[in-house]
Amino acid sequence: MAEALIALGGNVGDVRATFERAIALLCEDGTVRTVARSSDYRTPPWGVTDQPAFINAVIAVSTSLSPHALLARVQACERAFGRDRARERRWGPRPIDLDLLAYDDVALHDADLILPHPHLFERAFVLVPLAEIAADRVIAGTRVADALNRVDARGIEKLAPRGAR
Repeated sequence: MAEALIALGGNVGDVRATFERAIALLCEDGTVRTVARSSDYRTPPWGVTDQPAFINAVIAVSTSLSPHALLARVQACERAFGRDRARERRWGPRPIDLDLLAYDDVALHDADLILPHPHLFERAFVLVPLAEIAADRVIAGTRVADALNRVDARGIEKLAPRGAR
């Protein structure tokens, strides 16, 4: 079994409920199993700033799927929740965004998939939740906690667990 890291994000609809349903769908056949899940974080929009704040989280999974098969599963989950990458505004509003961040220590660069994710170390909205569950993980020679220390994480707010008051 391989370990993969997947980022979740969205800013349309009940994003936190969508996360729970998407994780369940991702894991429904047993080839993907959740190992760890970060808290949810409210984050400022990135890339296109004239839109609502996002909710972001990261999960660690164990999987028997290959990197490309896992990517296909992730993209099928996005489509199941209404995401249409071909018709949406790049970095714009979306019900869900699932990004494969890393897969074991695999380095891959082809037309369909780049691993680790090419923007992983630039994005505080990914690094903050990732550091919560894998601060000491080394990806492409960089420790996650060290990468987080190099980005601006202002405006990122950890949310209380769903149902907490």
